[in-house]
Amino acid sequence: MTKNRQWLLRKRPEGMISQEHFECVETEVPELGPGEVLMKTLCLSFDPTQRGWVNDMESYMPPVALGEVMRAGSVGQVVDSNSDAFRIGDLVQGLGGWQDYFVTQGAALNQLPQGVTPEMALGVLGTTGLTAYFGLLDIAEPIPGDTVLVSGAAGATGSIAGQIAKIKGCKVVGIAGGPDKCRWLLESAGFDAAIDYKHEDVEQRVQELCPERLNIYFDNVGGSILETALGQLAMNARVVLCGGISGYNALEPSPGPNNLMNLVITRSRMEGFIVIDYLQRMAEFIEDMGQWLQEGKIVHAEDIQTGFENIPATLQRLFSGQNLGKQLLKLGEPEPR
Repeated sequence: MTKNRQWLLRKRPEGMISQEHFECVETEVPELGPGEVLMKTLCLSFDPTQRGWVNDMESYMPPVALGEVMRAGSVGQVVDSNSDAFRIGDLVQGLGGWQDYFVTQGAALNQLPQGVTPEMALGVLGTTGLTAYFGLLDIAEPIPGDTVLVSGAAGATGSIAGQIAKIKGCKVVGIAGGPDKCRWLLESAGFDAAIDYKHEDVEQRVQELCPERLNIYFDNVGGSILETALGQLAMNARVVLCGGISGYNALEPSPGPNNLMNLVITRSRMEGFIVIDYLQRMAEFIEDMGQWLQEGKIVHAEDIQTGFENIPATLQRLFSGQNLGKQLLKLGEPEPR
């Protein structure tokens, strides 16, 4: 029997998540049942939402149970199949989790289109890109000339959201941590301006760079930066709540913004969303994003780690600000088909 390494959730974190909250075990890959597919994991996705999945609380997905394989998006290659929809050698995507091999019903998998790499499938052409696309276009409804502020702008979602705003004719300012990330936003991603929240006064810089105030704020971090943005809204502004990474590892919930009345004063709208509500519209996203990629209007960065033993530490990179773009970990390359 083939051995299968797995990282299981051992205990629920209080504060910063780390390797101590997981346990590495080795099991045997089970035999396939009717309609099932065996996938060998090649690439794992790391997303801030995974921190919420390990909390014992009600959310848009059930929490990962203690003793269960840690949930994660993954791309792998089919090594055995009892499904008519998949053949050995196919590249597929699913919620495979932190393990070498993954057995599931074929209906739970999606085949990668020809020419789409595992990195793209988990990033710019996956739920990351989908989040940026619908969060900006459906929720924020940008119009040419809008001033758009994006927090977490050098991350996987923020970087794509800002570039889509540029495509739609907006002025885009990104907030990121450190000079290297800010330089990438300006020189590679085409943002109009960047604010280094680690070394600059964010409120002062927003006022300087956005003298006509904000029409759209795309929020990935929450906390004090959200409060700052709310204080700089133009009339009829749109605030998109995509994530709140600044509070994901906090021992106590951070206090809410103290200036919510500014939404009333400026007749603005603040709305949150979850990407799974848009999965049925994947086709329209792929059509637009595919064209923008071909035309060179969208660039995407990946931070790729390696080594099964480094999986928990790779998740931590998201919360220490080490990653630029999409955080991934590669376990192998596809076998020739």
